[in-house]
Amino acid sequence: MGARVRDLQGKTALITGASRGIGLGIAHRLVSEGARVCLTARKAEPLEAAVAELGGPAHAIGVPGKADDAEHQAEAVARTLEAFGSLDILVNNAGINPAYGPMLDLDPAVLRKVFDVNVIGTLGWVRAAHRAYLGEHGGAVVNVASVAGLGPAANIGAYAASKAALIQLTAQLADELSPLIRVNAVAPAVVKTSFAAALYEGREEKVAATYALGRLGVPEDIAGAVAFLASADSGWITGQTLVIDGGLLLKAGV
Repeated sequence: MGARVRDLQGKTALITGASRGIGLGIAHRLVSEGARVCLTARKAEPLEAAVAELGGPAHAIGVPGKADDAEHQAEAVARTLEAFGSLDILVNNAGINPAYGPMLDLDPAVLRKVFDVNVIGTLGWVRAAHRAYLGEHGGAVVNVASVAGLGPAANIGAYAASKAALIQLTAQLADELSPLIRVNAVAPAVVKTSFAAALYEGREEKVAATYALGRLGVPEDIAGAVAFLASADSGWITGQTLVIDGGLLLKAGV
C-alpha cells in the first residue's frame, strides 16, 4: 500500500462493479485505510468471494444486481446504510464495453446499453446516494472514466463516447452538488484486468512500450488515486478528471 490518506477511517464507501479488477482493487485500498465497503456486481458468487477476501461482514458486504437497474441501486444504498450507518463515498466503477468495430457498424441498441450502464446508470447511483444520505451529510463521489474519453479510440467508439459523457457528467454534478459533495473522476489507460485483456493479451510487451513508464497499469495504481480523491487530502478538489495513464498520452503526442 502507498502512503496513507487522511480521514477514511470509519467512513463507508459503495463501489459498483467491484467483484474483481479495478473495483476490487479500490475496495482493498479503502478497507486498508479503515473504511467499510459495500460492493456491487452482477453475479452473486464472485461478489461473495470478494467480500470474504476483504474480511467479511465487519469490513464489507455485497449486493448483486445490474448496475443500471434503479431497484438494485436503491437496494444497495439501503443495505449499505443498514449495515454501516453511513454512505460517505460513492465510487462509480461499473462499466461495459460490448462493442468492437467502427461506429457506423454499431447496433443502436448496443450503443444505448453502453450509455445506460456507463452514463445513465452512474447518474442513477448518484441520485440514489444523494437522496438517502449524501444530500444531507455530504461526501465524495469518484467516477471511473477512461483515457478513451479524451479522444478517438480505435474500434471502441461507443465506450469512448460514453466515457467522454461521464467526464462531462462529473463536472456537471460537481457544480450542481457543491459545496456539500465533491465529484471527481479518474481516467485510466489500459489496466491489467480481465475486462481489458483483449487490449494487451499476447502482446503486453509491445503495448507497454507505447507508455512512457514502460508498463501497463495494475488495479493498485487506480486504487491509490481513488483513495486520494475520496479523502480529506483532496478536500479542495472537485469537478476534475485525473488521468492515470503511465505516460501514454505523452508518447502519443496528445
